[in-house]
Amino acid sequence: MRIHRKLTAALAAAATVAAGLIATVAGPAEAVPPTIPLKITNSSGRGDPVYIYNLGTNLTTGQQGWADAGGTFHAWPAGGNPPTPAPDASIAGPGNGGSITIQMPKFSGRVYFSYGQKLVFKLTTGGLVQPAVQNPSDPNRNILFSWTEYTLNDSGLWINSTQVDMFSVPYAVGVLQGNGNTLSTGHLKPGGYNNFFNALRGQPGGWANLIQTAPDGRVLRALAPTYGVETGALPSTVMDDYVNRVWSKYSSQTLTVTPFGDQPNTKYFGRVSGNVMNFTNSAGQIVTSFQKPNSASIFGCAGLLDAPNDLVRGPISRTLCAGYNRSTLLTNPNQPDANDSGFYLDNVTNHYSRKIHAQMADGKAYGFAFDDVGNHEALVHDGNPQTAYITLDPFN
Repeated sequence: MRIHRKLTAALAAAATVAAGLIATVAGPAEAVPPTIPLKITNSSGRGDPVYIYNLGTNLTTGQQGWADAGGTFHAWPAGGNPPTPAPDASIAGPGNGGSITIQMPKFSGRVYFSYGQKLVFKLTTGGLVQPAVQNPSDPNRNILFSWTEYTLNDSGLWINSTQVDMFSVPYAVGVLQGNGNTLSTGHLKPGGYNNFFNALRGQPGGWANLIQTAPDGRVLRALAPTYGVETGALPSTVMDDYVNRVWSKYSSQTLTVTPFGDQPNTKYFGRVSGNVMNFTNSAGQIVTSFQKPNSASIFGCAGLLDAPNDLVRGPISRTLCAGYNRSTLLTNPNQPDANDSGFYLDNVTNHYSRKIHAQMADGKAYGFAFDDVGNHEALVHDGNPQTAYITLDPFN
């Protein structure tokens, strides 16, 4: 899964629920109305204006478009080649210390929020062009912004706080449940924003190069390492030493993957042979094989660790991706590793994700695409949502 190229993390989370991998799920869903309120609160401490965008796929029709503040869907017009400007879908956001409430329709999509200026969206013949700030010529490169991903459908709401692509604007998400309780995730610890960037600056090996600044020197974001490798900011060999040790270990030992939390008897057994890691089922039949992954495949959970939406290769690949990013494959031959106290302890690891989790108040984050393996992701879900929340937090 890659956010820009395949499913959103929110949809993947919904699929995960269907597979029984999320431990805590609300009871049977009552009728979910066509829209629910989304309350956006600005606690950032910043004086610049905020702009909100609610963009996604209409789950009733499959059309891509945007929703206005009242929750009315508008389909994107036809795009062009080269891309043409998209209609202005912005909603005026709340000032510092204020809140607004808009209506969230049944979408699978994103709510973007930018500070200081509006985002630039364009349309190609294939649809909307999302911001891609790893590209120095992207028109949004010097804008401070981020987004949450969500799916609202007849089964309820899934909404996350994601850092899969970048860590930028501090924010949290929440949902008011039908029983009156409120779930939330994504808040940083006090000082967590500055602590993250200071820690990344101090991490040797190129990790500091992930930080992007504005022309005046202001910090804008840290790119996820998948884009660091893609742009050359991070060495493409950064994970090679760990992969080599994993490959050596499982040439003589067996890696056991139990990918479904509710199916403990479904196990797959991995051994390296001929520079390929083959996985067999309990009957000894080879069900899928993986070539030796590179750093790009590990950080992106794609390429040589592709994860199709099936019931065998995809779930195994998800588990491997989590094990590589968290560096648990050498310390535990039974994956996924449930004990987060053992995550990221190797010198070769996803330091970006490690440092994000370290600064989260609840320890939860989407530091990479399959951080939901074992339920370590920043996601809230309810089958009978009353109100959704986004809180723009302080930059400290």
